Formats: sequence, C-alpha cells, structure tokens
Amino acid sequence: MLNSHQFTRSLLHRHISLSLSLSVSLSFSLSVSLSFTLSLSLSLSTMAMTTLTKKFNSHISQKQSTQDHKYPWWFSPETGIYCSKHPEITLPTDPFLDVVTFIFSHQHTGVSPALIDSSSGSSLSYPQLYSCVKSFASGLRQMGISQGDVVLLLLPNSIYYPIVFLGVLYAGAIVTTMNPLSSVGEIKKQVGDSKARRAFTGLEYVGKLQALGVPAVLVPDNAALDSKEEAFSVFYKLVNGNVGLAPRPVIRQQDAAAIMYSSGTTGASKGVVITHRNFIAAVELFVRFEASQYEGSSLSNVYLNVLPLFHIYGLVLFGMGLLSLGSRIVVMKKFDVNEVVKAIEKYKVTHFPVVPPILTALTAKAKDGLVKQSLKSVKQVSSGAALLSAKSIEDFVRTLPHVDLIQGYGMTETTAVGTRGFNTESLKKPFSLGLLAPNMQAKVVDWKTGSPLPPTGSGELWLRGPGIVNGYLNNAEATMSTIDEEGWLHTGDIVYFDEDGYLNLQDRLKDVIKYKGFQIAPADLEAVLINHPEILDVAVAGVVDEESGEIPVAFVVRKHGSRVSGENVMDFVAAQVTPYKKVRKVVFTDSIPKSAAGKILRRELRKVLTSKL
Repeated sequence: MLNSHQFTRSLLHRHISLSLSLSVSLSFSLSVSLSFTLSLSLSLSTMAMTTLTKKFNSHISQKQSTQDHKYPWWFSPETGIYCSKHPEITLPTDPFLDVVTFIFSHQHTGVSPALIDSSSGSSLSYPQLYSCVKSFASGLRQMGISQGDVVLLLLPNSIYYPIVFLGVLYAGAIVTTMNPLSSVGEIKKQVGDSKARRAFTGLEYVGKLQALGVPAVLVPDNAALDSKEEAFSVFYKLVNGNVGLAPRPVIRQQDAAAIMYSSGTTGASKGVVITHRNFIAAVELFVRFEASQYEGSSLSNVYLNVLPLFHIYGLVLFGMGLLSLGSRIVVMKKFDVNEVVKAIEKYKVTHFPVVPPILTALTAKAKDGLVKQSLKSVKQVSSGAALLSAKSIEDFVRTLPHVDLIQGYGMTETTAVGTRGFNTESLKKPFSLGLLAPNMQAKVVDWKTGSPLPPTGSGELWLRGPGIVNGYLNNAEATMSTIDEEGWLHTGDIVYFDEDGYLNLQDRLKDVIKYKGFQIAPADLEAVLINHPEILDVAVAGVVDEESGEIPVAFVVRKHGSRVSGENVMDFVAAQVTPYKKVRKVVFTDSIPKSAAGKILRRELRKVLTSKL
C-alpha cells in the first residue's frame, strides 16, 4: 500500500493543479504504463502544507472509520464497490467544452518541438500544431464537412496524424479510425456501418478507398509543411489555409467525437461511440494525472510513439493527452526494434509506452551490452493493451534494472481509463496492472452467482466512471449486454484486486475453457508452457469435445532446431498443474495469430484446429 507520504504528495499535486486552473501543465497518464512527470515551480508555505496534510489524514481516517474493520477503506463490503485510492479530480463542467479546446487551454512554456519524425527529423512546434489544427478545421468546413459527419482516418503514424484527428474534432465532425493495412472488405464494412463521408489516407492505401468510391485526401508521411508536391496539395491547403472563413459550430461535451471499433477478439467488431466528455476524462484521469504523480517537469520528457494511433491507447496518449503537457513526442511510422534503439539514443527518449511484443523484442535486443548503453536515457517503459507474461517481466527487469516498468488496464469502451501502475521505493508491483484511476469505481463479480467479491477474490471486472462510453453504434443489444442500467461496464476480464488495491488480470471470461465442469484459464497454462526450454511462443484455446465439453489445446511455436514432441509438451504441463488442467492436445505452428495490440486471437486458433480436424 502506498505510504502516507506518497498519498500526501499526490493530494498536494492535485490541490495545486486545481487552484492554478489552466496555468499549470500536468502530464497525461495512461493503461498502457507510461510515466509522466509534473513540473510545479511553486513553493508552499509551511502553514498551507500542514493544512493539506491534515485534510488528507482526515480523508483517510473518515474512510477507514466507515468501513468494516476486516476490509480496507477502498472496498465496501455492503455494496461490493472498490473506489480509487487516489483523491477525486474535478472535471470541467462547462457543457459547451470540446476536447481540442480543453487540450490547448493548458498553457505551458515548452519551446521544444511537439512532434518529431524519427527518421527525417522534421518537426512541428506547439504553436504551429495548434495553428494547423484550427486551419484544418476551417478548411474542412469550407470543403463541405458538417457537424456530425463521419470522417475516416486510414493512416499510419506520422507527425500529421494529430492535426487531422484534432482538426476533424474541432470542426464538430466525428472521427473513425482504421488500421491502414485493413482489407478492402474490412474498410467497406466500417465505412458502411459508420456512414463515413470522406477519408484521409496515405499514398499507398488510396487504391483501397478508390475501389469503394470513398472520396479521399492524401496525407504525406512526414514531408515539410511547405512542400509543393501535387499529390498532397489538398492537404497542404487545409493546414495552411485561413482560420475563421467558415463559422465554427457549437460543440457540446455530450457530442460524439469518435467511433472506434473494438478489436473483435471476442465477437464481431462493434463501433464504440466516444464523446468529447469521454476524451476529456481520459486526458485528465489517465494522462495528466499520471504525470502529476512524478516529480520533475513534463517539459523535459521525451516520448517515443510506436503505438498505432488508430488504437485507443496510442490515440489518447499521443494524439491528445501528452499534447496538453508540453512534452516532446518522437513519432515512428512502424515498429522496428533496430530503429527504436537508434531513435532512443538520438533523441534521448525518457518514456516508451509499448505493447507486450514490443517489450519482448526490446528486452532481447538490450541483452547486447552496446545496445543497453544506447538505452540509458529511458526512465520508464509502460505496457498496455494486453497482459505481459511473468517471464517477459522478469527478463525485462533483469536486463534493464534502471528502467521503471509499469502496466495499465483500459479498453476502447473505457476510453483507455482504468488502472495504471505506480511503483515506489517501498512498493514495486510490475506484475500488476496498477491502481484504479481517480473517479473510477470497480466491482469483481463471481461469474456464476453474480455476487460481488472482496479483495483477492477472482471474478469478472465491472467498471464505472466518466471514461465509460454510452454504448455501441447501431447495436442496442450489444450495448445492453455490456453496460447495465447502473452504468457498470461488464468487461469480460477475470481479475482480482490484491491486498494493496492493485489490479491483477487473469484471463478473458469468454476464453475460459470448461472441462468437465471445471473452469480453466488459458493464461494459466500459457504461463507454464512458455517456460519450456524448447518453446518460443505459445497460446492455449478450448475446442469442443463431445465427452468433456471442451478440452485445452496448446498451439506451440518451437525454437529453431527443436524436435520436442507433443507428448513431451503435455507431460511438461501435467507435472505442474492439477489433473483437470492438463493439455489434451498439442498443435505445432509457425506463429501465433495476434492483434496489432498483441492480444492472442484465439478464435483464429480454433479455426485452424477445426480445419485440421
């Protein structure tokens, strides 16, 4: 549990930030495990500090006195609700506030570039960024884009992505994002579902949109803004145009800002409708709050952006939150571990948000002594979007002991707000997903009885708070089955909170294998299998079995030169688990299908197995 000093410092930071209103820059914090630092060049009088300390101690004592003595103050046995251990943050109440205005209302003295292209070094300053966003929004309105229109972003990472994204929102339109590598069929489906009127894309992807008859504007990768290349002339006209030629619509916090499609790893892909209010909550409760927990100035932080900006994790962090803090963001078009090492050394990167596959690749690379030296500027690596294996964490901590490793939890449906790791000198928990974000509540519910469970009890995670969206686009059935009448989002993730209030993820509820009535979590078996000396990668999925209901099947990628047999693999697991958890079949494969965020695509594994059977 965080000590009194840590909690008091967090409370002092929050109290100061509120009293300074918009004049202080706090840093954006994220679930995928980023560290953000806060610069407050202020001095508190002894009297003021004493007063705040008394308030904090009163806050804690009152909580403790109202709770059953058997349980910590942050859990109510009467309601089964877990509350955040962090003090509540007051969010903006102005109903006519849009997220773009909110982001740029935070004044900071940053003089370094806001966005830098890792390969060419071309950059955008903060004043230039805001000017481009306003020009872009004005140009869109002159182009005929009206309030409420949906605009598709089929783009890779670039320093221009935030301009397009924020420009669309500032114009009162709605963004829907996609992986630029999506197939024509996938694009057609999303365009049809979201009713996108226009698209912005790269030169290599425009053919996909032409095939569907969707009007598209080409966006350069990272050319200089004054480039005269004809193919990108419309884009340059938009960013360099006159502001205010078209009247700006009235935008409300409750208005839709984006339609982000869920990964579909547990069913059909659905459009998650995210409002300006949701995004404002994400900027404040995820990014800026996380930054406020650390000493030092956000202006000195350098973040490496490899996470895809079409994903909620990367978008909230790099496309919004960090831009309110004045930090420097180095943008990479796509992940390449060798280029990552070069960028970290060249730009003196301090913070690197990742997903599990990137962390694993970085760890392997860092085992080279010369590479490890190139990473000395890195202070923190934060991982999100999927769970890190215990082995990956152990390897990273052993290889790069000077780097603070945290994890976080968030979903598209929570606008990336959920939990974030926070390590102190006395308490380090890199294996956990961290503490509940401010203003967030949780329940852990027994998936068989529906009863709420106390700390250490394992069940389905329910979340409630200002980051939770209203529902899915044109899908009332999915909305009702996911978000109940009291506003609780049923995540489908099996978790438990430990005795210190840190969240630990065990598995997906829908991925649970039911073998003869017993519940088997695939992640449990994967944790055993990955430690086999001849296994490079592994995933476990359930397959229907007439006698047992379902049986666990291991999909194994062997290390180069290995001749390990399926029988050997099954014996290896059997020696370490209870009998009902044993692997019943082994399938050797060249790779494990995973999403862009690193999540195992178990339904694809089942398809492979079905075809072989």
